[in-house]
Amino acid sequence: MSKTSKLRRIVVGLSGGVDSAVTAWLLKQQGHEVVGIFMKNWEDDDDSEYCSSNIDFVDAAAVADVIGIEIEHVNFAAEYKDRVFAEFLREYSGGRTPNPDILCNAEIKFKAFLDHAMRLGAEKIATGHYARVRCIAQDGRVLDAAQAKGGDGHFELLKGLDPSKDQSYFLHRLNQAQLVNTLFPVGELLKTEVRRIALEIGLPNAKKKDSTGICFIGERPFREFLNRFIAKEPGPIKNDKGQTIGEHVGLSFYTLGQRQGLGIGGLKAKGAQRGGGDHAPWFVARKDLDHNTLWVVQGHEHPWLQSLQLSAQDASWVAGVAPQAGIFNAKTRYRQLDAPCLLAAGADTTFHLSFPEPQWAVTPGQSAVLYDGEVCLGGGVIAS
Repeated sequence: MSKTSKLRRIVVGLSGGVDSAVTAWLLKQQGHEVVGIFMKNWEDDDDSEYCSSNIDFVDAAAVADVIGIEIEHVNFAAEYKDRVFAEFLREYSGGRTPNPDILCNAEIKFKAFLDHAMRLGAEKIATGHYARVRCIAQDGRVLDAAQAKGGDGHFELLKGLDPSKDQSYFLHRLNQAQLVNTLFPVGELLKTEVRRIALEIGLPNAKKKDSTGICFIGERPFREFLNRFIAKEPGPIKNDKGQTIGEHVGLSFYTLGQRQGLGIGGLKAKGAQRGGGDHAPWFVARKDLDHNTLWVVQGHEHPWLQSLQLSAQDASWVAGVAPQAGIFNAKTRYRQLDAPCLLAAGADTTFHLSFPEPQWAVTPGQSAVLYDGEVCLGGGVIAS
């Protein structure tokens, strides 16, 4: 940031993790007025061994003390339950596999949190996500996103510079009104550099392990959690020859491509005698809701696990309008490399992608996210 750049009041979402901590420190070093907010998004069984909310707040408060900023504890649990968790249960009950972190970003971190921050007089908000924001002026110049305002041009969501940590996939539903007010300082850094900074300045959470899993589930067994909200409806597990080789506990508890927890591992030899193939592992390939049947196949490269096309709905485009039909890259799940694809015409709220190479375990309920180089264009929920 240049010496002539305007200093701003920036509200940072402090999660208790190292990324948001370094985010706050970087902005404070630039001379901005920084205020931290800790978001409590889940309060059911908050004292259980799996929920780290209380520990995270203690860590966030310790970070704020070291950096020398104020911190506020804000409860968004009601909004989270209405806007994110209810949709999560609807999708799972319908046999799909949603990604609640994407909805949490769009509805809580960059809506409820953003609104709250603006009421506090914030000019910008910042989080510890590994992504970047770029402002393109009307004349094509690239503007300083930290200084740009609504009306200065249009805002692009870019991948984080660390390819192993890029989180643009989870942020693809952000729109212009959200991006104009948002900064992602650590998106310009490698994770190793973030850790180095945290250690160098003596942050108390410098070596804290990154959080994993869905925020309201934490590290607890997923099926155990889902059992509390969705009734079990057992049914047959069938292989690609139509033979019943086991029983599932309920289609909601499985996702396409799943290998663990099928309860048929001990049947490999028996399956081979039935014509089920060799000892290759079993994968969930299809879910037939009408007949409550789980279809499984052996081998990672089985044809049932490969897709050359997909359709998506409930599309959200960063620019506010769908891109023109053409060749782009796409991700159908977070931890995959960009795959070349062709976007068909008419991609407003629904879109169709075709791929030259088969995509593995394309899963209804997950998101297909479109990229033009390093620019995240948006995406939608996979329907088929």
